[in-house]
Amino acid sequence: MPRDTLTADQIVRAAIELLDDEGLDGLNMRSLGKRLGSAPTAIYWHIKTKDELVRLAGDAIWNEVELPDLDGTDWRTAVTATATGMHAMLTRHPWLGQAFGSHLLYGPAKSRYDDHTLAIHEKAGFVGTDADQAAASVFVFVLGSALGPAAELSLTRRLSRNGGDAERLLADTMAQATEIARRFPRLRERLDTAAAAGYAAAPDNSFEFGLQAILDGLEARLVAGANNRRE
Repeated sequence: MPRDTLTADQIVRAAIELLDDEGLDGLNMRSLGKRLGSAPTAIYWHIKTKDELVRLAGDAIWNEVELPDLDGTDWRTAVTATATGMHAMLTRHPWLGQAFGSHLLYGPAKSRYDDHTLAIHEKAGFVGTDADQAAASVFVFVLGSALGPAAELSLTRRLSRNGGDAERLLADTMAQATEIARRFPRLRERLDTAAAAGYAAAPDNSFEFGLQAILDGLEARLVAGANNRRE
């Protein structure tokens, strides 16, 4: 692709695809230029550094999260929709969760999401810093829930480098971890159940369970606050 037809948006979209395929460690201007059919130097005319590229790519994917109409949706349904959308986005792009710990991430799409989630919690009845804390509690839970798949993918890639057999190494490690777990009574009685999932994964529907538990707690705070105001 000639330099004069290359756009920043094309570069960012290609970077997202490369990050999805190779992770943060696989992103470099040479690989990106090859994917774009352009010389790496052409990219620098639009985006100066890898850090800037990660920031732009990391912000762009927040546009994938659909934001509910607050006029026709109750607050719990709205929080569930945005949280589920965020979780799905992080699962599609596991490198973003890792990037939170290594890059400065900001931009209009992320701010749009944050502003909307604050509006949802204000509609619920939270005011000022309470709205900030309620929105942050949901955000941190969703981010934490998505880190497991991201870490697993990153580990598999690392173990597969230089011809490594990631599947065998993971199986051997899990066998050793299982033997250690058998020393502890509550773990031992779960190891042979479906919920244990090989002592490697959270039980099914853990994300949904945790999210609804948080919303139950937030709703209880709203009810308690309303009762206190009436007294």
